[in-house]
Order: sequence, then C-alpha cells, then structure tokens
Amino acid sequence: MRHPVLETKLNPAASAAIGEDGTFSGYASLFDRLDLSRDRVRPGAFRTSLARRGAAGIRMLWQHDPAEPIGVWLSLVEDAKGLLVKGRLGASVTRAREARALLAEGALDGLSIGFRIERSLTDPRTGIRDLTEIDLWEISLVTFPMLPDARVARHGHAASLEGAALVRTLRSAAARLRAIHRNQ
Repeated sequence: MRHPVLETKLNPAASAAIGEDGTFSGYASLFDRLDLSRDRVRPGAFRTSLARRGAAGIRMLWQHDPAEPIGVWLSLVEDAKGLLVKGRLGASVTRAREARALLAEGALDGLSIGFRIERSLTDPRTGIRDLTEIDLWEISLVTFPMLPDARVARHGHAASLEGAALVRTLRSAAARLRAIHRNQ
C-alpha cells in the first residue's frame, strides 16, 4: 500500500520578524478565506468582542493550551484584510523563550484563534459556515494553523503590515470626520 506523499513549499531562509523585546505582529485571521474546517470569517466578526474585551482581555497561548500563556497582546485591530495582531512574548516564561527562538529560526510562525461562535450561517449545499460574530477568547502561536495564511509577519513585512493598518485606520477616521462635518 502506497502512502500519499506530503508536499510542502516554503522558504527556509525566511524567518518570522521578532523584535529584541520579543514583539511580533501578523494576521491571526483573514476575512473571506476558507479555512481547513470550511469556516470563513466575515468582516466585522470580531468588532463586538474586541470592543468588550480589548487586547488585554484576549490571552496569548502556546498551541491553544490554557495552561501555557506565553505573552500578551499589545494591539488587536480588525482592518479590511483581517485581524491584525501585535504581541510580546514574556521574557521570564520558559515556553515563550522557546517560542521566540522557534520564530526567529523560522521553525514556527502560525497563528490560530480560539473563540465561541455568537452568530453564523451555514450553506446547506456547500457546508461552508460563515462566521459573522465571534467571541474571541485567545490567539495562539501554533505549528499548523487551521487557516494556513494566518501567520506571523516575515522579516521586512512587520513594519509594512502595521503601517498599512495605520493608514487604513487614519483614512477611515478622516472619512468619518468628513461625514460628521457634512451633517452639521
């Protein structure tokens, strides 16, 4: 009996961007992308949860293990692309130091969300479930994320991710201010 061959394509020279202080950023979720369990997170799904909990209320875990917190989330922003996160690994936590080394070496870069579903719609024909409101509890560093593109930013991309999110936030705020000014 022949076993299927597992094919992978990655750039071994690319490692995750991690600051000297243990900070990193990336996308923990991307909107309108089908994950391996046939779920698709819709834009706005995190809005209520982020407003209620804030970054301080969302835990950073190792491989979804509630017994292994490894750091803190500094910012969680829902932008046009998905859930952009910035976190810092704990300097005095053994597992966090291990995670930092694995990130720096390029051996680990997955991000995965732990949540409860508040609202969703499932297409009976395709089985695809659209998640429209999520109660976000935790975001983990993982080896294999359910959404393969949910990753820590690579070297050279972290600043551009944060800069792009800032530009989108500023443009959105400017548009809201213009709308308010027009209605006065």
